Amino acid sequence: MSKLENSPIRIKSFEFACKIVHYCDELKNKKDFEIASQLLRSGTSIGANVREAQRGVSTKDFKNKFGIALKEADETKYWLEILEATGREVPIDLMDKCEELMRIIVAIVKNS
Repeated sequence: MSKLENSPIRIKSFEFACKIVHYCDELKNKKDFEIASQLLRSGTSIGANVREAQRGVSTKDFKNKFGIALKEADETKYWLEILEATGREVPIDLMDKCEELMRIIVAIVKNS
């Protein structure tokens, strides 16, 4: 594995995306198709943007992609909050991991 593939943010965002996929499968089984689709898109986009950022050609590009990843993480948190507020059972680790990703991404952007 390359150094990039071993980066903690890359690993954490990938693992989070996998958990989101499984949770969205559960939502679809309960006929929550629309919100599952929104959550799936934003929750998997975090890692995709992290991955793109790490292949960035400039610091500006790097920060831009991480900024997009942060926006996607915030949107994901929003959908998880909507699900909780409407009585759906949201695994606590999903919310915790989303907030952790947001903290890490903010730190990366501030320090780059």
